[in-house]
Amino acid sequence: MQHRALSAYLNPDFHIKHEAAKCVACGLCLPHCPTYELLHDEAESPRGRLSLMLALAKNDLPLNAKLESHLARCLDCRACEKVCPSNVAYGLALDSVRHLIESRRTTDTKPLNRSVRLIQWLVEKPIRMQILGRILRLYQGTGLQWLLRKSHVLRLVGLTRLDNAIPKLASQKRFSEIYPAHKKTKGRVAIFTGCQANLVDQQTLTSSIRLLCRLGYEVHVPPDQGCCGALHLHDGQARKATELMRQNTSAFADGNDAIISVASGCAATLCEYGKYLDNDVAAQRFSGRIMDISQFLAGISWPTGISFRPLPGRIAIHDPCTLTNVLRQEDKPYALLAKIPGAEIFSLPENKVCCGAAGAYHLAETLIAEQLRAPKINHLKRLAPDILVTSNPGCATFLATGLREAGLDMEVMHPVTLLERQLEK
Repeated sequence: MQHRALSAYLNPDFHIKHEAAKCVACGLCLPHCPTYELLHDEAESPRGRLSLMLALAKNDLPLNAKLESHLARCLDCRACEKVCPSNVAYGLALDSVRHLIESRRTTDTKPLNRSVRLIQWLVEKPIRMQILGRILRLYQGTGLQWLLRKSHVLRLVGLTRLDNAIPKLASQKRFSEIYPAHKKTKGRVAIFTGCQANLVDQQTLTSSIRLLCRLGYEVHVPPDQGCCGALHLHDGQARKATELMRQNTSAFADGNDAIISVASGCAATLCEYGKYLDNDVAAQRFSGRIMDISQFLAGISWPTGISFRPLPGRIAIHDPCTLTNVLRQEDKPYALLAKIPGAEIFSLPENKVCCGAAGAYHLAETLIAEQLRAPKINHLKRLAPDILVTSNPGCATFLATGLREAGLDMEVMHPVTLLERQLEK
């Protein structure tokens, strides 16, 4: 099947020039940009990067390693979009310039990050992620991980950080295509499983399905779905991003009901398929059905008789950038967790600043990512909550790794997992 290119990439020069022209260089975005606040360099700000994008698109500057590094260090957190008075679609411009860079890449420019490319290859096919899951479970369950850690082999070969980043994986579960409502059917929804959540956070998927069924919804899990395409889209890999988008729009073509994502990062990409797939009615329709799980649950009427067990504990909430700056639904987890009696719920300080995970960013720009994560770990150490909740599995994994490295024993979970756990059976 021949795939058309993404609309943002049909003429990347146009999109870059169009968005850069809207920027009035007011500087209101600067205090909201994590890399600018960290590095205090104009070239590491949205305003500065837009200037670099425009110069590259107009061939006023050649593509070289230094220019590409400035653009690569952007987290794509889109905090600038939320405060921009000119409504610059910075995310669209950034995706366009990264594709432009891929099309112009030479041996003199920044080399490809092999770790990022490997992850992109893995997520392209669900079977690859399933095989990876089996290997990691064997690695953890057979004692090999313990042995390698005890013998310091991982440290000697420089793999300690990667090993620490692997969470304890639960047994692999194959989801059914249909889960009936608990009692009277109130409606029907579809679940987007994603690739990372399906590997490292099946508990959130299971909890979401259970809760939706308990609330009266029949849940469908289309078997032909795949990765949302975010890792490829934000890395300039236009062709593969298009293929993944087409695969998902086809998998969910049946019905008009809500498509629910348990990962805010996936939802932020899925809801913009209509923007990236040119003149595609199916993509527009698909994007209009996307909802984050917390957004959906906070927006429905709950049946009578639903109650929650008290939880006399302190719960810190981390707001992922995608939930805050793209979906604009950051208040929903707070509204849901307020249903749990006795729980003290508070926002993690500096929640408006990206945690550093940012998709595969923490693999490509590790130093900056860890610098951004460090204040959050320090806040958690000082505040000592019983549980940390976040709506994105990438953020959860990255923060949990930081907690383990700091010697902090703290549960990290999705808000819906906690909500379902406290549900009176």
